[in-house]
Amino acid sequence: MAERELLAVPMRSGAAATEVYSGVARMAGVLWCTRVRAHGDRLADTAVVVVHPSSNFLGHYALHAWAARGVDAIGMTTRYIGSDSVLLLENCVLDIGFVVGHLRAAGYERVVLVGNSGGGGLVALYQEQARTPTITGAPGGGGPDLTAAELPPVDALVMLMAHPGRANLLVEWLDPAVRDEHDPFDRDPELDMFAPENGPPYDAEWLRRYRSAQRDRNERITDAVIARLADLEKQTDGRSNDLPLLVHATCADPRALDLSIDASDRAAGTLWGEPYAANLQPTTLGHLTSLRSWLSQWSIRTSHGDGPARLRGVDVPVHVIYGTADQACFPSHARQLHDAVPHDRKRLTPVEGGKHYLNGQPELTEVMADALVGWVREVL
Repeated sequence: MAERELLAVPMRSGAAATEVYSGVARMAGVLWCTRVRAHGDRLADTAVVVVHPSSNFLGHYALHAWAARGVDAIGMTTRYIGSDSVLLLENCVLDIGFVVGHLRAAGYERVVLVGNSGGGGLVALYQEQARTPTITGAPGGGGPDLTAAELPPVDALVMLMAHPGRANLLVEWLDPAVRDEHDPFDRDPELDMFAPENGPPYDAEWLRRYRSAQRDRNERITDAVIARLADLEKQTDGRSNDLPLLVHATCADPRALDLSIDASDRAAGTLWGEPYAANLQPTTLGHLTSLRSWLSQWSIRTSHGDGPARLRGVDVPVHVIYGTADQACFPSHARQLHDAVPHDRKRLTPVEGGKHYLNGQPELTEVMADALVGWVREVL
């Protein structure tokens, strides 16, 4: 089996001056990647790069499987590795540009971006901005001007067990029963998915009201964040541009308990375990963030990370691969991504019985790798 090697990809000087907690990491000024080569010391013609906004993909489960099929497999990290509390998607786009440019300079003829889980919307945003840059900053102010950045386009995109975008997903997970943003136990019983009288199963009309209330809560938080940022500007005379933000109850999707909604092979539950407990855990999505980060990655109104919207501006081949037993990214998500691609060089592939990270399913990792690398060889 080929060994993983560590790659240090230089960032532009000062690019991570304020976003990275570790002083050592700021001084290093590099993005870390791992590479598994297909051919020993010789580069393959194609690099397949898997990315997520904040997850540590240095040990990604599929790297060896992809390399065994003749491509060099690279797990990259953004500057936000392991923590998304101050993450700006626009900076993640910049980081992908550093890595893609580094690989092009190293001699790879083709580069394929794989957006795994939350990486799906991100790679769509990257490729759209690489082709037609329009974003001059993050929605809360600051962030890079992508119209002035070096963003080399890639040759193909893969959405692997991906959802449509971080804000798109959170608006389906926010608990609308929360009435007081400072107290997750001040709840509206009529919108409480954990109240037995409401389900499961959940009535279609109740579910419609629930979904509408989830979006309303996301919008209320966005309104509060915008107002707080305006106050912060006045109170600090512009010397500070961000503050921490705590968002309670962020894992309350009725699909976790009612398997008839977006029906699939999944088991009841969430990636974080039992739904009631997962809803309150600090490690669920969007729970610990900042004002500007909320606007960039979690606000359905302001985030640039809407995958289907971004895919409408993509002209390279796109492959959407999803697991039919995934508890986080559902069949409807895969269809949204696939259907948004405006050309016919696209494919939608289910991995039957596949969980979110194919954990404990090594045979399905091989199935997925066959589908992904086989498609890359076919279209490129």
